[in-house]
Amino acid sequence: MRFGLFIPQGWRMDLAGIDPSQHWATMRSLAEHADTGDAWESVWVYDHFHTVPEPTDDATHEAWTLMAAFAASTSRVRLGQMCTCMAYRNPAYLAKVAATTDLISGGRVEMGIGAGWYEHEWLAYGYGFPSAGDRLRALDEGVQIMKQAWETGEATLDGRFYQVDGARVHPRPLQPGGIPFWIAGGGEKKTLRIAAQYARYTNFDGSPEGFAHKSSVLEGHCRDLGRDFGEITRSANYNVVIGSTQADVDAKLAWIAEHYRGVVSPAKAEETARQFREGPLVGTPEQVVEKLRHLEGLGMTYAITYFVDAAYDRSSIELFEREVIPALKG
Repeated sequence: MRFGLFIPQGWRMDLAGIDPSQHWATMRSLAEHADTGDAWESVWVYDHFHTVPEPTDDATHEAWTLMAAFAASTSRVRLGQMCTCMAYRNPAYLAKVAATTDLISGGRVEMGIGAGWYEHEWLAYGYGFPSAGDRLRALDEGVQIMKQAWETGEATLDGRFYQVDGARVHPRPLQPGGIPFWIAGGGEKKTLRIAAQYARYTNFDGSPEGFAHKSSVLEGHCRDLGRDFGEITRSANYNVVIGSTQADVDAKLAWIAEHYRGVVSPAKAEETARQFREGPLVGTPEQVVEKLRHLEGLGMTYAITYFVDAAYDRSSIELFEREVIPALKG
């Protein structure tokens, strides 16, 4: 199994209480930690502008700015976004940004891409909020543009949502064939079909039942399109709450509940704490390994992990590195 690590960037209230002047030092230090050794294959950020579980005035740092910064401040780990919202940047421009970042990183960028969903920030930033169908059609057109740009250095498309005419993207990415696409989302009619066409990686529901079902749908689209299902690496995102003992796990769950009570409304704090309690990867190292082995048997071979306390206390990450990754990696 392969492992990625989300770097706290504020979106999930995971830099709250830290002075903004220290945010970059905190993020850089965690990325450099992941870059050391070989436990983590990749580091990740989210592509959002307004915090969750509700919009607040706390910081949310911009994803592609962080990609470029991590490209320059790390040397080994791959760099991903989960996931870039297609509508937030013109796809030809995004192809250019990603190609430049790939060059800075020495060929380590991943392209996580999706149709987007967070209506509050869409409207606030003036993007409107098209129907799900239109967002997915725009995703398809945008992926076509980026694929063309990276493979040939130029993109032309007269689409319904995007029109580009000889958009030049030089230099092209360092990676042969272009930056790998991670098509994120579990929409069964459109998103997973786009994934079957273009993705090297997918990212969808990480629960055992949900993962098995979405995998089956993806396999059906691959069969219809003549794509080898085995070519696509299937990943999922996981909130990790881990402790050496059950008492440690309970203490961390209590910390999570208290943390959110201090930064969002009581109802949202309770809802968020419940989501952490009920996630698949909650428990001691032995329990987490057992759950991941079960998921691996279903075809989930790349876990992207999120530790809500990462900016404040690395003990959860270090325990995961010592006792979970070695049991599954390789």
